[in-house]
Amino acid sequence: MSDNHPNVAQAAPYPVEVEAGKTYWWCACGNSKQQPFCDGSHKGGPFLPQEYTADAAAKLFFCGCKRSANKPLCDGSHKKL
Repeated sequence: MSDNHPNVAQAAPYPVEVEAGKTYWWCACGNSKQQPFCDGSHKGGPFLPQEYTADAAAKLFFCGCKRSANKPLCDGSHKKL
């Protein structure tokens, strides 16, 4: 992980079935062993997890490359890696 870019956890999104009203903490550093969600691996680093509360039950695609402009959801940025 550099100061400018987090580690790429995987060069594809993570499909996740989310529950309406539930809060999820997306890993922004790329180091979590519980991808795409935070396990505290960011501590001491420059990247903090991002809170996401689901509006409705749905299958969403969380960013795995950590470069999305639509964090925490995938915007296809992994295709440019």
